[in-house]
Amino acid sequence: QLKESGGGLVQTGGSLRLSCAASGSTFSLYTMAWFRQAPGKERELVAAIDYTGGTTHYTESTKDRFTISRDNTKNTVSLQMNSLKPEDTALYYCARLSRGEPYDQPAGYADWGQGTQVTISS
Repeated sequence: QLKESGGGLVQTGGSLRLSCAASGSTFSLYTMAWFRQAPGKERELVAAIDYTGGTTHYTESTKDRFTISRDNTKNTVSLQMNSLKPEDTALYYCARLSRGEPYDQPAGYADWGQGTQVTISS
């Protein structure tokens, strides 16, 4: 199971840190990712991190502002979001990639959290 926390309402230019706590003993074996979905839009990848934490991927719109990290000793993955913009407003999900699936497609992720709402006011 995955459980997100840390969402909220902030002004443009502000920061938030999202966290995702994973249960189970195999967390360190899987690529993890953050997705987001705004009303009326498709779910999109925000950032992904491989099982070691050594390789990360970001969508173009977030790569200079967001940082994904993980702590395999605590079974957590985090997303530090800086310089937030109104277009970052969305429900943010933590997800665990199934083995052998491409990291950039939501369909490849078998486990999802409930989501945490991020709202950026202008």
